[in-house]
Amino acid sequence: MKKPKIFIAMHYMELGGAEAALLGLLQSVDPTRAEMDVFIYAHRGELMDYLKSEELGVRSEELIPNANEGFSAKRFHLLPEVKAYAMLEEPISLLVRKGYWRLALARLWGKWEAKRYRKYNVNGLDNAAAMTYQQRRTVKCLPKINPEVEYDLAISFLTPHYIVLDKVRAKKKLGWIHTDYTNVFINREMELKMWERLDVISSISPDVSAKFAEVFPSLKDRIIDIENILSPAFIRRRSEEPCPVFEQDPSLKLLTIGRYSKAKKMEDIPFLCRRLREELKVPSAGEIVRDIKWYIIGYGSPEIEQQVREEIRKEGMEEHVILLGKQSNPYPYIRTCDIYVQPSRYEGKSITVREAQILCKPVIVTHYPTAPSQVQDGVDGVIVPLEREACAVAMIKVIWDAQMRDKLMAYLSEHDYGNESEIEKIYKEAKN
Repeated sequence: MKKPKIFIAMHYMELGGAEAALLGLLQSVDPTRAEMDVFIYAHRGELMDYLKSEELGVRSEELIPNANEGFSAKRFHLLPEVKAYAMLEEPISLLVRKGYWRLALARLWGKWEAKRYRKYNVNGLDNAAAMTYQQRRTVKCLPKINPEVEYDLAISFLTPHYIVLDKVRAKKKLGWIHTDYTNVFINREMELKMWERLDVISSISPDVSAKFAEVFPSLKDRIIDIENILSPAFIRRRSEEPCPVFEQDPSLKLLTIGRYSKAKKMEDIPFLCRRLREELKVPSAGEIVRDIKWYIIGYGSPEIEQQVREEIRKEGMEEHVILLGKQSNPYPYIRTCDIYVQPSRYEGKSITVREAQILCKPVIVTHYPTAPSQVQDGVDGVIVPLEREACAVAMIKVIWDAQMRDKLMAYLSEHDYGNESEIEKIYKEAKN
C-alpha cells in the first residue's frame, strides 16, 4: 500500500509547549508508514538543532527493511527555509531594508486592524487576535510551499492557519488547538471563517475541545482529540546530561518552566516563595528547616519578566527565586529538582507537567480549569488553589509531607505516561 504524504507547518522552534509537542510527534513517526515533510517558517530557536540533528533519526536497531526503499533512516524530511516566511515576524524596519515592501505593508495593515479591534478586549484577556490579523494579510504576499506535491494531509500545528489553508496543496487540512479558547481575546467572526475552512480540527484534550466548542459551537463535530505526543525514552535520554546548578544545591528545589505570559502567572512565585520560607521556620529558633529555592526556566514577554523581577525585589527573594532564562535542554533540571510547580491561570494541557511526571517528579499545579484532566489530585500530583495565599498554604502541606511526595513518585514510576500511539490518529486522518 502506498504511504500517505503528510505535511506539517510550524512557526519556529523556540522553547515552548507546542514546539516540544512537535518534537514528540516527530519522534514517534514510523517512516515505513508515512512520508512526513516538515516546514518551519523561520529556522530559529533552541529546539531547531534537534530537527537538523540525527537525534530524531531512527536509531540503527529500529531500522526496518522496505522492499522498495531499503532501510529508512529518517523519520521525516525537513524542507528548506524560504526567506519570505523567515521574515514574517522580523521587525518591519528590517523587512523594508531587505526589500520586502509588500510584506511590510501587509504587516502594517494587519497591525493597524488589530490595534483598532483591541478596544473590544474589555476583560483584559491575553491578546491572540494580533497574529491572526497579520497572517491574514501577509499570506497573500507569500509563495506556495512545495507546490509540485499534493499531500494527503496538511497539518497547521499552531494557529493562525491561513498559510496551510492557502499555500499548501492537500486533500485534507487539519488545524491544531493548543489552548483554552475561553481565556484568550480573538475576533470570533474572523476566526470562525478561518476554522470553518479546515476539514479537521485537532485538540490536545477533551477539556480543550469542550472550551473550543463553547466559543465555536458550529464546529463541534469537526474536533478530534489527539494528545500532545511525548516519548518517555527521548525525554529520559535528554535528561541524563549533568546539571551542576541543581546537583550542587542542597536546598529544596522547586522548578517552573514556561513562557513569561499572563497565562503562566509567574509573578506570584516570589510571594509564594517568601510564604513557604516563613512557614518552614522552626518557631523556637527562627531558622529554616531546609532552605527553599525556586528556579524559573523561561522567556517571553519582557514586560511580564520585568514584573517578575520587580516582585522578587519587593518580596526580598533575590537569593531564593532564580531566573535561569532559556535552556535548550530543560530535562536535567526537571530530573534533579525536588518538586515541579505549574502556577498557571489557565492551560491547554501543560507539556512540562507531563514531562515532570515522566521523570517521576512530584507535581503541584494550580486549579486552572483544565487541571483535573491532567493531574489526579493526590495520586500523580497535587492540585492547589489559584488564590495565592491559599496556594501557599496548600503547597506547605506538600513540602512538609515527605511521605506523600514519596507516594506520588512511586505511583509515577509504576505507570507509563508515554502516548506515542496517538500518532495512529494522524495516520488514520491521512488515509481517510
